[in-house]
Formats: sequence, structure tokens, C-alpha cells
Amino acid sequence: MGSGRPVSIKRIIGAQYFLYFGVLGAFLPFFNLYCYHIGLSGFQIGVLSALRSATLVFFALLWGMLADRFAVRRQIYIGCSFAAAGVWALFLLTEQFLPMLIITVFYGVFFSPVISFLEAFTMDALGGEKRRYGNIRAWGSISFIAMVVALGRVIDATDIRIILLVILIGSTLQAAMALRLPVRASDKVVALEKTGAFLLKWNTLVFFGCAFLMLVSHGAYYGFFSIHLENLGFDRTFIGVAWAVASAAEIAVMLTSGWIFTRYSPQTVLLLSFLVAVARWALLFFVRSPAAILATQLLHAVTYGAFHMASILYIDALAPDASKTTGQAVNNGVTYGLGLMVGFFLNGYLYERLGSSPLFLVSAAIALLGGVIFLVGGLRFRPSLPGQPGHAD
Repeated sequence: MGSGRPVSIKRIIGAQYFLYFGVLGAFLPFFNLYCYHIGLSGFQIGVLSALRSATLVFFALLWGMLADRFAVRRQIYIGCSFAAAGVWALFLLTEQFLPMLIITVFYGVFFSPVISFLEAFTMDALGGEKRRYGNIRAWGSISFIAMVVALGRVIDATDIRIILLVILIGSTLQAAMALRLPVRASDKVVALEKTGAFLLKWNTLVFFGCAFLMLVSHGAYYGFFSIHLENLGFDRTFIGVAWAVASAAEIAVMLTSGWIFTRYSPQTVLLLSFLVAVARWALLFFVRSPAAILATQLLHAVTYGAFHMASILYIDALAPDASKTTGQAVNNGVTYGLGLMVGFFLNGYLYERLGSSPLFLVSAAIALLGGVIFLVGGLRFRPSLPGQPGHAD
């Protein structure tokens, strides 16, 4: 059947998102909390988080350029997925900071290209329906919710160390499922200089600079939100629920991605995301009640869900056809790599001196700076997507 293969590819990619973000559902809310409970300091936790992100900066770019240069995206994706799972298993053998630091670096080397390559696979599979990216990506958010809710309860009933085994199992399954990704017969080897020339253009530089600031502002959330809630007296079940509420809101916006990006450009959505981020982080500085905290988590729909979708579409519009993997890899490296690295270092330093609440006020200021720069500097580029008025389909 003529339509069988595209549907099959989308299902395989959906399964990859489901497993990848299921692993993140164990990692993001609970790994730093695990580190906290085995006796690591706030600064040491910040260093581990930052180094994991730092590897994304260099290795996501390196793997991405190699994939585009030699048309080996699938091979690198599968190899790195298996290697990352193998390295993660070493966390089961130690609770000492220095060995954990070394493991973190090697884990990051292989884990770094996974999500950016997956985004590139998705853009290829969607073709002219790229504005519906959120419909596939939502499988990741569904998995994330299920994991944080279930694992929060399991940890309360058992021990937080169980997250290491859960992550290992999830990572191994994701790597095994990656073997089902089809080989693209149309892949061609291209000259190295052609894969990266667009990175030096003004519009690309402005976007990466502002996206970097957006993720710096998320450093307090991804690095210390769970610790912040525990310090306020909440148990791990509530912590899991809080993360789940954020992901539920994220799913809602992703499932409406076709409607959103038919009516609004990625640029407009990005600007709104910066504005909402300022409000979200400022509110977390003040609020203390469970209801208020959960209400701020609903804003994750915009600060992560809408921002992430718009970023993927924005960089896809900026990158030429021969550089799609490189574009997504650099986007991931600059944001979730360099941006979170700086955010983790900064917040690890500030946490030791100020506690958790002031971190979010600093985050609000950083998000505001990113939004202002994007508003002023990003006016030269107004991308449209297939299905939007003015797009040459």
C-alpha cells in the first residue's frame, strides 16, 4: 500500500519519543534529587548537570556534522543509543562524586545526538505536514507524565536508587527500537563546508543567542525545582505530580500544533514563549501553596511545549536541505547543551548562597533579556510553514 511506509515511520518515531522521554521522566525530576540524597552538595549537583549539558555543545555538533557529511545519521543514532545505555549502567557501581563526574562526561558524549537526530528524523517523515510535529512529539510527553507519576509513588514506597535501574531499562529499550528506523535511500554525501555555512548568518546567530538565554533561564527549574519543592516540605509523590501537570499542559499544546502553526508563525510563538517564561519564573519566586505551584506548572505548555515546537520549525526553516541534522544538532547543543550548562553552573553557585527561591527571580530576568533581543534582532526573518498564508507549497 502506498501510504503504509510513511505511517510506519511515524509510528516508529513516536515509539522513540515515548521511550526517550520516559527515560527523561525518571531522570529530570529525580536524578538530582538522588544525588542530593547520597550526599552531594548543591555545587556538585550543578557541576554534574552542567557537564552533562556541556557535552551536548561539542558532541551534538560533531555527530550532526558527521551525519550530514557522510549520510550516516541512522548508524550514528543507533550506535550512540546503545553506547549511552551501556555507560549509564556504570552509575550502578558508585556513589562517589569523581567517578560519577567521569561517567557523566562519557554518557554525554554518546547521549548528546539522540534527541537532535530524532527531531531531524521527524522533520523528514512529516514532509509537508511539519506543522503537525506536535502530534508525534506528544507521545514523549505522555510517556513523561506516566513515568513521573508512577515513579514518584514507587520511590516513596521503596528507595530513590531505583531510578538508576529504570533509566537503564528504558535506555536499552529505546536503543533496541532504534534498529527499526528505515534507511533513507536518498541520503547523499555532501561537502563539509556546505553543512555549516548557514550557522554564521545573522538570523541564525540571533536565534541561537536568544534560545541559549531561554534555556539558561530553565536551569533553576530543571536543576533545582524538585529540591526546591522538597525544601518547601512536599513529598516525592507531589513532586512527581507537579512534573506531570507540566507535561499534561505540554501535551495539550502539542496536540494542537497543526492549528497553532497554521495561524501563527514560529517567530510569534517564540516571542510569546519568552513573555510567559518571565511570568512563570517570577511566580515561582513568590508562590508556596500546592495549588499555586501546580498552576505555574500549566505555563510549561508555552515555555517548553510551544517554545520547543517553534524552535524545531524555526531552525528547520533556517537550515538548507543538506544541513537539517546539523541544524537540529546545533540547536540542541546551544540550548539544552550550552544553555542548560550555564544555567546549572549559575544556579548551583547561587543555591549554595541564596537557597532555591531566588533562583527563579534570576531566571525571570534572563528570560526577559532573551525575549527583548529576539524581538529586536529577529525581525529580519519571518518564516512561514506549509499550509500558512504566503507559503510557496
